[in-house]
Amino acid sequence: MAFSVAILATVVTYTWLLAPVTPRWTAGVAGTVVIVLAATRAWRARDWGLASAGLLPSLWRSAIFTAAAGGVLALAGWQRHTWHARPITAAEISILLLWGLGQQFALQTTLLRETQAVTSPASGVLIAAALFGAMHLPNPFLTGVTFVAALAWCRIYDRHPNVLPLALSHALLTIVLLAALDDTTTGRLRVGIAYLR
Repeated sequence: MAFSVAILATVVTYTWLLAPVTPRWTAGVAGTVVIVLAATRAWRARDWGLASAGLLPSLWRSAIFTAAAGGVLALAGWQRHTWHARPITAAEISILLLWGLGQQFALQTTLLRETQAVTSPASGVLIAAALFGAMHLPNPFLTGVTFVAALAWCRIYDRHPNVLPLALSHALLTIVLLAALDDTTTGRLRVGIAYLR
């Protein structure tokens, strides 16, 4: 669990202590540290999250989950009258895809695999999802949504280990969420001390 602990410590240290007192670009440094930790663990375990046999099964399961979750978010937006057209650029889509890939890579190849190694496959899914959700505290909406999504993503990855469809799911659901709900509901997707300001 050494890599998981180091990733959690990096995220918590940045979101609660460093973010308010350092320039915005330092978020990239924290993100890089997380990816380097996950890549080091992946290299040691020889688990890069890119099993070719897992691609298509993961893709269709991720598509089903993404359609269902996206439908729930869209319905919530229409019921709350918060659905709004939100133009999105190719650059923003690229950033969301990379962001989703980085988060899924760390979640699946490190948090999930290390928690499964010290518990069981099923318990590892639950614990990894809880840790992923907890990294989004104190934002109650984002904590809950990311916990539920991580349960689905980790379950898919456990059976079909390929992070690419999960990264796509992550990015698409973020786009739908941003269009469906307002900042009051989402807390502007802020976490840590930034959520409290």
